[in-house]
Amino acid sequence: MAKVLLEARNIVKHYPVTRGFLQRIVGWVRAVDGVSFSIEDGKTLSLVGESGAGKTTIAKQILLMEKLTSGNILFQGNDVYKFSSAQLKKEYRPKVQSVQQNPWSSMDPRMRVREVVGEPLSVNTKLSKKEIADNVGQLLEQVGIDAEGMNRYPHEFSGGQRQRIAVARALALHPSLLVLDEPVSALDVSIRAQIMNLLKDLQIQYNLSYIVIAHNLATVRYMSHSVAIMYLGQLVEYGESEALFEKPLHPYTRALISASQLTLPEDAKEGTKQIILSGEMPSPLNPPSGCRFHTRCTEVMDICSKEIPENKVIGTQHVKCHLYR
Repeated sequence: MAKVLLEARNIVKHYPVTRGFLQRIVGWVRAVDGVSFSIEDGKTLSLVGESGAGKTTIAKQILLMEKLTSGNILFQGNDVYKFSSAQLKKEYRPKVQSVQQNPWSSMDPRMRVREVVGEPLSVNTKLSKKEIADNVGQLLEQVGIDAEGMNRYPHEFSGGQRQRIAVARALALHPSLLVLDEPVSALDVSIRAQIMNLLKDLQIQYNLSYIVIAHNLATVRYMSHSVAIMYLGQLVEYGESEALFEKPLHPYTRALISASQLTLPEDAKEGTKQIILSGEMPSPLNPPSGCRFHTRCTEVMDICSKEIPENKVIGTQHVKCHLYR
C-alpha cells in the first residue's frame, strides 16, 4: 500500500472584507471551506474547477504562501503549522516545490539560466560554484536541455524550453512534491504532450508526487491518479481518476466532462445530450444555502437549497449530492 505523503484535513481559508477608514470587517470571502484530500508517494492529484473555485488558494496554502483560517496540513504525518522555522527550512520547503503556469513570467530576465536553476542550491546548500554549475548541467540534461545552454538568458529559449527549465529549477533540491499550476496551459498545443510526458517520466524516475491545478480535463485525465472536483470552495466529488471519468456521479462533474468534449459524438451513448449550465458561479462572499451548486444544477430538488449534502462513498468515489441520499 502506497504511503501518504501529504494530507489536507478540513482546511478553510476565509478572507476578510473591510470597509471604511477603520477597516471594519463587513463580511468574509469563503475561498476554501472545509476541504480534505491526500496525496500518496509517486502519485498525482488534480484539482479541477472553474475560476474562483479555490484551487489556487489551496496551492498557496500548501506552499505556505498563505496561512490557513483553520484545518491542518500534514506532511509525512506531521502538522506543517507546528514546524519550527528551522524545520520548515530543512524538512518542508525544500521538499515541496512549484512550477508556475507562465514560463515567460516565472523567471528573472536579467539572470542567466545557470543562475535561475542554481539559485535554490545557492540559497539552501553549501556547494561550491563549480559543484552548483555541475548540478545545473545535470538538471538541464534531465529535462531535455543541452547543458551548454546554461549561459544563455531565458528569453533565448522557446516557451516549451522555458517550462523545462522551470521544472529543472523545481527539481534542484530533490523535492518529494511538486505543485503544478496549469503547467501546460500557456504552451502551444504541439508541445503540451512533450511536457506532460516529461513530467510523467520524472515522476517514475524520482518517485515524485504532483498536485496539478488544471482546467483542461484531457490533461487531467492523462496525468492523474486521483481527481478532486471543486465548486465554490468545496469538494463536490473526489476519487480515482478513471472511475471518475468513466462514471461521474455529481451533476457538476458530468457538466464539466460534457463541456470538455472528452466523449466524441460517435462514442457517446445513444440519447445523451450536452449539459449546459445556466448562469455563473455565485460569489464566495455570499454562497447559496444548502448545496452550493443548486442554483445551476440541472437535477435540483427542493432539499438542495435547504440542507448541505453529506459525503457519500460509492465505490472509490466520494460525492456530496442529495441524489445519493
